[in-house]
Amino acid sequence: MMLLIFLAVLFGTLLLYLPVGFCLAVSGVVLMSIMTGDITPANVAQNIVRGVDSVPLMAIPFFVLAGEVMNVGGISQRIVRFAKALLGHVRGGLGYTSVFASMLFAGISGSAIADTTAVGSILLPLMEEDGYEKDESTALIISAGTIGPIIPPSMPMIIFGCCASVSISKLFMGGIIPGLLIGLALMIMWMFHCKKRPEIYKKHKKATAKERFHALKEAIWAILLPVIILGGVLTGVCTATECGVVAVFYALFVGFFVYRELKPKHILPILISTVKSTASVMFVVGTATLAAYYITTAGIPGMLTETLLSISDNKFVVILLINILLLLVGCVMDLTPAILILAPILVPVITQLGYDPIWFGVVMVCNLCIGIITPPVGTVLYVGCGLSGLSMMEVVKPCLKFMAAMFICLMIISYIPELVMLIPNLMG
Repeated sequence: MMLLIFLAVLFGTLLLYLPVGFCLAVSGVVLMSIMTGDITPANVAQNIVRGVDSVPLMAIPFFVLAGEVMNVGGISQRIVRFAKALLGHVRGGLGYTSVFASMLFAGISGSAIADTTAVGSILLPLMEEDGYEKDESTALIISAGTIGPIIPPSMPMIIFGCCASVSISKLFMGGIIPGLLIGLALMIMWMFHCKKRPEIYKKHKKATAKERFHALKEAIWAILLPVIILGGVLTGVCTATECGVVAVFYALFVGFFVYRELKPKHILPILISTVKSTASVMFVVGTATLAAYYITTAGIPGMLTETLLSISDNKFVVILLINILLLLVGCVMDLTPAILILAPILVPVITQLGYDPIWFGVVMVCNLCIGIITPPVGTVLYVGCGLSGLSMMEVVKPCLKFMAAMFICLMIISYIPELVMLIPNLMG
């Protein structure tokens, strides 16, 4: 009953076009009033603040700031140039370049929107100039942008780690193989598409070894940042939060003294953008924690476990049902609130089935990443439409084949947990 009340209030307020954070706050207050009857502004505020009072969450503003600094400091252009030097000569080479560049940029930004904006703003004009189909190009770029939250560092994985009280470092490591797998799947799908239209996707002159070396030399400082982050986490030298601090200092050093495109006048706009991004995420985290606390107190996770196990006691069937649930939720809710609401509910189900919460965190993020390119709430879908000037429906249709490739990858990591857990298990 409590779950039905929560969902009714949540989706009712969403239909009124209230921001997600306020929808979660209203839902939490309703649950609080039913369960305790003790509703005061101070009580509500204390519960929201308690949700963001977490040391691991401090990693979010640091990684956001590092991404902003590196983006303004000229990293996007250098990553794209390097990817183009490697892959630009094959048929449909700019498409492969967009996927490869997105995978590299994912190791810096941790955000699908930042990834899509940085790569798409550079490559979409080049692809259009080369005669590529604009809808297909946009669909590929936004699909590749979903790798941003999967390859570490990842904002959604930081949030999941806080919700489920699991190692964020291991979540980061768990996202490496799935991120590479999705990138490879998108490239394969693009290859089949290009073979069908050879008159559009032509081959170009191959970059010389000298040109490739020059592109690598220009991009090496950008490429080293994810290497430093992963190296620090993998070796245990620093935590995810400490890696965020290192990333900020590294980004400032590269922007000011290596690329020299970062100027003192850029710092204030960068800080303002970082504060805005962090504040919006933290408000959603706080309000979702308020609602999640009363959902857990009401025993909803236990009830959901019993319901799922009553449908089937086969864990493979239960995993499929959970994936279907997440795919449906991802269509109507953004990544962060979906994790904040569902992680406390579903993690007990997963642990009762004998699975590792680290594996489930990666699966959950990969699943919900499909939702950010599906209507009606696909945030990255709208970013792609804004960059290309196309309507949502013009982009959704060519997206379907890429979503199918992502779904196949989702099923692979769902039923072969060893792929996700290979690197985390090496960490001990």
